[in-house]
Amino acid sequence: MRTNIPVVRDRRASGGRYLALLTSEEPPSAHGWFATYRLKVPHAGVYALTAVATAPAETPHTEAVASYLQLAVNNSPFTDLARSQPHWYDDSKPAWGDLSLLDLGRVELRCGDNTLTLRVREPAVLDTTTAYALSLDHLTLRLLHRHPALHRLTVPRHRDGEPARLHLILDGHATRPHAVHYTVTDYDGHRVADGDAAIPVGRTTVTVALPHGLPPGHYRVHADNVTGAFARLPARPAPSGTASRFGVNIWHSSLVPPSRLPEFAAAVRDMGAGWVRDGQSWPVAEPAPGTYDTAHHDRAIRTLRAHDLAVLDALSPAPEWAMTDASLPLPADLRHAYSYARRLAQAGPEALQLSNEPDVDTTRSTGDAHAAFVKAAALGVKDASDAPPLVVLPGIAQAGPFQDLMLANDVVRYADVWAFHGYPDPTAPGEPQFPGAADEQHALAREHGADVPLWMTECGAFQTTPRDLTPAQEAVQARYLVKSMVEGLAAGNAKQFWFAGPPLHDDGVYFGLLDREFAPLPAYSAFAALTSLLGAARFVTARQLADGVRAFVFDSGRGELVTVAWSAKRGLRRLDLPGVAYDIMGRRISGTVTISPDPVYVVSRADFVPRGTPPRRRLPSPAEHIVLSQRYAARNGAPGKDNGDAPPPYGYRLGRRTRMVVDVYNFGAAARWVTVTGRGDGGWSVRADSGSGRVGVPGGGRVAVRFTLVAGSSVRRRVDHRVTFRARLDDQADVPVSVALVHVK
Repeated sequence: MRTNIPVVRDRRASGGRYLALLTSEEPPSAHGWFATYRLKVPHAGVYALTAVATAPAETPHTEAVASYLQLAVNNSPFTDLARSQPHWYDDSKPAWGDLSLLDLGRVELRCGDNTLTLRVREPAVLDTTTAYALSLDHLTLRLLHRHPALHRLTVPRHRDGEPARLHLILDGHATRPHAVHYTVTDYDGHRVADGDAAIPVGRTTVTVALPHGLPPGHYRVHADNVTGAFARLPARPAPSGTASRFGVNIWHSSLVPPSRLPEFAAAVRDMGAGWVRDGQSWPVAEPAPGTYDTAHHDRAIRTLRAHDLAVLDALSPAPEWAMTDASLPLPADLRHAYSYARRLAQAGPEALQLSNEPDVDTTRSTGDAHAAFVKAAALGVKDASDAPPLVVLPGIAQAGPFQDLMLANDVVRYADVWAFHGYPDPTAPGEPQFPGAADEQHALAREHGADVPLWMTECGAFQTTPRDLTPAQEAVQARYLVKSMVEGLAAGNAKQFWFAGPPLHDDGVYFGLLDREFAPLPAYSAFAALTSLLGAARFVTARQLADGVRAFVFDSGRGELVTVAWSAKRGLRRLDLPGVAYDIMGRRISGTVTISPDPVYVVSRADFVPRGTPPRRRLPSPAEHIVLSQRYAARNGAPGKDNGDAPPPYGYRLGRRTRMVVDVYNFGAAARWVTVTGRGDGGWSVRADSGSGRVGVPGGGRVAVRFTLVAGSSVRRRVDHRVTFRARLDDQADVPVSVALVHVK
């Protein structure tokens, strides 16, 4: 009937035309960007609605994404088609071009004339911009026989002691009383409640009160071939905000529909995660040098913080305009990193992580180049305000040459937090085991004298499934969540971040703590029990009780000792510990306490003095405001990392005689004189091309110092050696070093 979306021609489209919206302009009216259709319907009833259009999330056959849609039928209010990422990822089949066949749900239509309106009111985050986006070819409506039928059942999130209310929802208005029989089962599959209800004629929903005595935990509701899930949370909330030891990864722009973000944030807070790890696309946030578009992300940050969540933001790879072939994925001029990080810090996240798994991307980025980037970005964060966010080192996927080189470049002195990731081996048989990454990283930190806390900013389990987790996999996920969090804190980690919070199905692996309907999985309830019972979660000691039974003791900060125990072996064993016991879901255990692969908690009274200190905060010195960055031609680039598995050599590939540049950045306000010298190992020599290497660098400026590297006759091909550049200010203060690996091609 009418639309304000452009119509374009394409022979592949139905009728040779389709709607094509792609604009950063605000909609011309409060109605948004819309299209209204008139339908002549032969039969009243419930119809399945599908569309050939672009999906609001990436699908296996295309990375193109669109804005989330709203739908109104006749004169009804608009509803958000805010389905989860797995819904679009799994169920959107290829149509043509970047368009997919999308399931838009069910609509109730009357016989005769109807109107259907689709509209867009929220921009989407695309590759390089934030824009209103939608390509829509045609719609299909298919009558569903024997409908209205039960479509959804929900129990709003609530705490132990609060009323639990079951909402039964039809996909249309009942034409006669609609009888429903429902059953409720707990985490162990035991039936804990059942009943009957009737949805009256002309209504679409009815609400039923569930029994008051249900303990905390995870529950499933079954009725009319529809299954739902809900969490009954412990009565005692966990510590929130920065005081929390626990967090989740969210990446909201890809995984959480905008209309769901407030409720999602509340769900994360209520399960006891005080932190969220998020991020935004740098190419989107800074589409041109010095031109920022962070409003969309800033609104999300405000929503998360309004729900008492502390935010760890992660920097993404640089925009194309900032990179060269030799610098990929980093900006060629580190002043762009400084400015961008400073801008992000001014938005007020509690912490900023200066990239994600740079050691396993597929670029030729080297540890020394990344170290220079980290120093520049860290200085931008620290210069943003009098109370800047914490500077968190990049999330390292695995210990190895890349991280070793970063650490040799003295990056730790710029950081408030050391970060790393750890996942169990997905090929190992049996249940996932906590990886050795924590022990490796703590050993490295001690070796480098790093007086900063360590955070595991990603941990999780690879659960392979073609669609949704099976009940057995859900139990494995719940067990591993508790064990990984406990073992991570016992290893000395100051914080643990689970990957991931929202529903997420990627390349056959399911990661989220919520299912595709945003209902809680058992791991969600296990998370809530863990955080509620552990409280401050200060690790005290580990114990081996007997025959494969592991126990970890924590101080809750409430005058309690909390012992978390489980058995590596199948079968039940009696656990004799004084105190009150709870199972993995937080249900109190009466009688004999037995131990199995499912963790249990035993809480006893104790008096402990609170311990722990906040991350250190120190202002960078004038010498630390000078950053050295070695720059080589693209032809000398190091071999690709091939996702972390490239064999040595790792360094820049040089000839016997190679000219290169050391960029000297001054991120301070005052001009500085800097003297740069170089030294090579293993037969390499380094000399300045002219002068003494002493240069004046203005505040906020960059000066290039040219050097020539020469390989002596003893230098063998394809063997890495270190080349180190040092610098001093005129007051003899030492500038942090720049260390790279080089080898003869």
